[in-house]
Parts: sequence; C-alpha cells; structure tokens
Amino acid sequence: MSATRSNVERHTRRFRRARPDHVTLRAVSYCLIALAALLVFRSPDAQADASFYQPDPQAVRGEQGSVIRSEPMPFAPPGAMAYRILYRSLGLHGESIPVSGVLVVPDDGADNTHRKIVAWAHPTSGVSTACAPSMGASVYREIQGLAQMLAQGFAVVATDYPGLGAPGIHPYLIGNSEGRAVLDSVRAARALLKQPKTEFAVWGHSQGGQAALFAGILAPTYAPELKLEGVAAAAPATDLATLMADDFASSGGKGLTALTLWSWSRLFHIDLKDTVDQDATVTVDRLANGCIETIFDLLERRVEERPLNRDFLKISDISQVKPWHGLMEENSPGVVPHQFPVLITQGLADTIVRPQVTADYVRGLCKAGDHVELVLLRDVGHGFIARDTVSEAVKWVADRFAGRPAPTSCASAGNSQQGE
Repeated sequence: MSATRSNVERHTRRFRRARPDHVTLRAVSYCLIALAALLVFRSPDAQADASFYQPDPQAVRGEQGSVIRSEPMPFAPPGAMAYRILYRSLGLHGESIPVSGVLVVPDDGADNTHRKIVAWAHPTSGVSTACAPSMGASVYREIQGLAQMLAQGFAVVATDYPGLGAPGIHPYLIGNSEGRAVLDSVRAARALLKQPKTEFAVWGHSQGGQAALFAGILAPTYAPELKLEGVAAAAPATDLATLMADDFASSGGKGLTALTLWSWSRLFHIDLKDTVDQDATVTVDRLANGCIETIFDLLERRVEERPLNRDFLKISDISQVKPWHGLMEENSPGVVPHQFPVLITQGLADTIVRPQVTADYVRGLCKAGDHVELVLLRDVGHGFIARDTVSEAVKWVADRFAGRPAPTSCASAGNSQQGE
C-alpha cells in the first residue's frame, strides 16, 4: 500500500470496501450505460424551451433568490412534482443575474411550508450554456439520491449554476459564484413552497462538492435567514493548484484544465496566447462547446482531448504563475464555519481529486474545530463516489434534520497527526 493511501486511511472514522464494483462489473456497466445513452429518446416535450432561460433584462433586477418564473416539468419521478425554475442571484461584479435550476417536491400531501430542503450541487457538466442539467432529459437521474431524498419527504432543489442555461459565461470552479447560486436556489425553493422559515442541507459532488463547501462558508453572511443544518460533499475540488497539476497528468484531466482556462480567460479577460499552445486552441474550444451528461459523453471527450497530449500548455506549472496562482488560491475553499457539520466522501481510486488532498482538507477543518465525518471507499474512482455514498449522505442529512449529534472523524485525524 502506498504512503499516500496509508495516510488517508488514518484520517477516516469509517473505512469500507465499496459495493460490488470490480473491474469486470464496472466495464460491463460502462457498456450498458453507454448503450442506454445512445438509446435515450429526447422528445421535444422532454427538453426545455430556450425562451424560458432568456428573461427580459428588466425582469432580472430584484432580490437575490427571488423567482423570475417557474414552470412544471414533464416526467417527474413517481410520487413527485417537478418544476423548472429561473431565479435571481449575484454576479461576479455585484450585478443581478438569472440562474436556472430544478425543484422536485414529494407529492405526498404533506405541508410544503414546513418541508426540509436539500440543495444538490452537480459535478462538471461543461461550460457551454447548453450544458445546464435542467435542459437535459436525464436531469432526475443526475441528482444523486433523488429518490431516497424524496422518500424521506425532502424537497430537492438543483441549481444549474450561472451561465449554464441562463445567459452568460459559466464561472467554472469559481467558488463564490457557485456558493451564491446554491444558496439562492434554496431561497427560490423557499418562496415557491411558501415557507416562513427554511431548514436545508447541501449535497454536492466534485465541482458541486466545491460549491457545497462554499455555500457553507457563505451561508452566515450571504443568507443568514436560512438555517443550514449541514454540508455533504463527495470528492470536492478543494486545493485547486494541486487539482490542476494532477489533472494535467491524468487521463481525462487535461480536459478539465482546458475548461478552467477557457472559462477564466473569458471571465477575467486573460489572453491565453502565453499559456496555451496555438495548435491546442481548437481542441480547447471544441471541449468547451461540448457537454458531459453520461458515461458515453466522458468516453467521447477522452477521445476529443487526445490532441492535448501532444501540445497544450506553454507553462510547465500554471499554478505558480500569475494570474492563475491567485485565482486558484482564491477559489480553494477554506474552513466551513464550525456550527455547520460536514460529511466528506472520497474514493481511494480517484485520479482526478487525490485522496490525500481530501484528507489534508479534512484535517484543516478538524484543526479549526469543525465536526467532520470522512468516509473512504476502496476501489472507487471519481465518477462513482457520489453514487456509491448516496445512502450515507441521505442518512447523514436526515440525522442533521432530526437534530441528532453529528459524528466526527477528527479524533482519529488528531491521533494520526501526532504520530506523523
């Protein structure tokens, strides 16, 4: 066992092997999912009307989290009602912006005014406006644990993030933007459910894990009227400098680096000519115009990014160069306020978000006095960690809503620090 893996194991309160997920079974599942993706029938009724996402500029002005408009969505999960929503949030320059998403509510006759809310923050779907999960036919499948959360009686709201669906450049991996979008989605859900007060939790994966953590960091000042009960994150993007370095060396990771550079260069008016090789710009643009919705899309993108193996960056380590270094530091989540318990799950076979990076982040939370539970799964990579820890996440969220004491892995983390 590597030194990295042994260090990670010392930080976990509970370590177990994943549900049957051996190489052969995983290969079969890839093939079946890819085939299913090819056979999905995308009827016009299943897709959103593009005009829904294009509000009049005057209509965008208003209080953060207020609803611009909403409409029922077809093919809601059994026993539930679903709505496409467009609400107001705060842009990078303090301006009011439209953000889209989905609200799914159990149709169980219970009083919606007292219903608990879970905000789902999705992993990378792309940076193109067309990559909004709410625009796709598989949006309900993409919300990890949706059926379990609805069965618990929770309403689930899922933001698309700015620039996905609604107009604008998507601020990919920009933490404050994501965190505000998550919190404002809860405000929008609260308004639609006519709640006098709202208890909520956040659950996210990868990019969404970063969004969930930033939502927790921002909640006390940005949305003090909401009662946050806890933050759950699967393989969150935390140390962005290390993430970029690791991704550039991994299969599939160069594409994520390309999306980041494409988004940040446009958001912050950075000329890429000194960073990206001219021959690679066509590939970067092509990746930025594609979306990730299924395993099939992931496999296709790995083929598309192959030219980046030959020529891509002119700089050996962009994390050490301005302005990239500052942006990475600024968007690496810090400490979640200690009043909010945290659950973090991580796969030990993850090559996108290294397990040791997650363990180090957990250790930082513990030092700050947070209550953090870390769940590690052997033989699970980045793409499946949210799926494989859904049961833990939903139970953990239900326990927070019920007021039960939050478990913590920090005692074992502290012991391991003393022994290092």
